[in-house]
Amino acid sequence: MTATYPAGLARPTSPTELVTELVTDEDAFAALGPAWGRLHARCAAATPFQSHAWLHSWWRSYGRRGRLRLLVVRAGRELVAVAPLMLVRRPLPALVPLGGTISDYTDVLLDDGDDGRAAGALTEALTDAARTALVDFREVRPGGAVEGVYARWRGPRRTLRDSPCLELPAVSMEELIARLPSKKSAQRVRAKLRRLTALGVQRRTVGPEEVDAALDRLLELHRMQWQGRKVTSEHLRPRFREHLVRAVGPMVRSGDAVVTEFRLDDEVVAVDLTLLSGSLAGGYLYGAHPGLRQRKADVAVMLLDACTEHTGGGRRRTLSLLRGDEPYKHHWRPERVVNRRLLMARRRTAPLLTAVLCDAGVRQRGREALQRWRERG
Repeated sequence: MTATYPAGLARPTSPTELVTELVTDEDAFAALGPAWGRLHARCAAATPFQSHAWLHSWWRSYGRRGRLRLLVVRAGRELVAVAPLMLVRRPLPALVPLGGTISDYTDVLLDDGDDGRAAGALTEALTDAARTALVDFREVRPGGAVEGVYARWRGPRRTLRDSPCLELPAVSMEELIARLPSKKSAQRVRAKLRRLTALGVQRRTVGPEEVDAALDRLLELHRMQWQGRKVTSEHLRPRFREHLVRAVGPMVRSGDAVVTEFRLDDEVVAVDLTLLSGSLAGGYLYGAHPGLRQRKADVAVMLLDACTEHTGGGRRRTLSLLRGDEPYKHHWRPERVVNRRLLMARRRTAPLLTAVLCDAGVRQRGREALQRWRERG
């Protein structure tokens, strides 16, 4: 029977190379930053939401003391696999990824050079950690590194559909315009770009030393643009601001994020935050002054034009419009990519898996009934 290893106690999984460790100490989490960053760069499937800066900052804002469960696999001094998890007890005991609902993708990190042993070691460590809890990975992008763990899992497991994300290819703005369904659509977008030029809208990339102030402006403009309308309430809370400021500065310095300001008449009228990884660029959050629309400036075109600067060149990045299936996104003819929910249990925790599947089925039937009701008018 495999033993569980407490925080700080390392266990060799290979006589010569690999060591696994369960980390529950917050200071130890912070100290993993440099090695974590190197592993993140060696994991092609990684998204910006698996960066150390993002997850460690998230933990400081949203984590609960005593619930941290980081599973790490080392080869010498280097990390070769990480599963960033926390323990939750409600609605049922589960190990879930760090990042919560403000992160569009979750995953583990796995070195691209792994020959299978690191993935196997991580799977074994996760099996040990999940003796009394379900493993519940939500919002996994297809092709995520955690699929390697799922494939090796020996207990009960199931895959469910999760949130849809819309993605555009790594091409220039002009090439995106050429994808539009008609010449008239393309002409309208080009006219909107000319309108932005005629107004004198200028954009610039914010340097690391200016990020904090720029994010404050972003959140204030975000509040203004949504005033009187339904908004994601979490974006207006102090803990979200604290998380964003802590995370984005280091991410800008490491190349995992870019903050862009848009100026009109020497006034900042919009700020955009785009998160980056080796293969992905995601427009995460923006704030725009309501006066832009009054001046007939198309904010969506302005932001997309700026984002395409980060998808070409030597590193071809898919441009993700992130979660959500809003009609305006479909104007650009994106590919609809559905995230997955990976559920893994041991035989003794199989009833937890059954409970989740029953709940998911009820919710899906409810959504389908609501959709039919709406279609009937």
